[in-house]
Amino acid sequence: MCCATIDWKLIKTLVFDLGNVIIPFEWQRGYRALADHSPYSPEEVRLRLKEMTVFDAFERGQIEPRELARRVSANLEMNIGFEKFRKLWSSIFLPETLAPDAMLSGLRATRRLLLLSNTDAIHYGWVTEKYPIMRHFDDRVLSFEVGFRKPEPEIYRETIARAGCPAAEIFFADDRPENVQGALEAGIDAVLFESLAQLELDLKSRGVAW
Repeated sequence: MCCATIDWKLIKTLVFDLGNVIIPFEWQRGYRALADHSPYSPEEVRLRLKEMTVFDAFERGQIEPRELARRVSANLEMNIGFEKFRKLWSSIFLPETLAPDAMLSGLRATRRLLLLSNTDAIHYGWVTEKYPIMRHFDDRVLSFEVGFRKPEPEIYRETIARAGCPAAEIFFADDRPENVQGALEAGIDAVLFESLAQLELDLKSRGVAW
């Protein structure tokens, strides 16, 4: 059912997207980093990666990280080891988080926190190592683990199951309209993330404080 009526007082679980909601990222940073170890320019790197057909499968967990590194390195004519590739692949992430640590800590004091992300094993491993804010999440629904990507209905069903409460008692924020729409169609109270200030207003308007 789409756009179900939500009793905001009943919000029990808060679900957040990862990239550009919790941690900002820019693909151009990655193109530049890879270009430094390749004969191709950042724009050529972008175009060559765009031609590859492995990234959807990688985010579904159908390709192992070292195999992805091998294919990308061959495509970009890079002679680097896996750990170096892992660092370059994860250079898309900016050092400062969008959501403050204190905010997630406060939210977790009264509600369950879940992460719902289209991501891959390399990126997720990197952010869990480098960003202490990740410790606040009670559970994670990750595309490379569950085999589905937003906005596919299956990933929202998995999220509802992990949330431990009905869909109408879940709040979700994502920076992509199609992912918000998918959540709404699953009966989840979902909003488009545009800024931290807007997210704070969305939460407070639902009686969610920290």
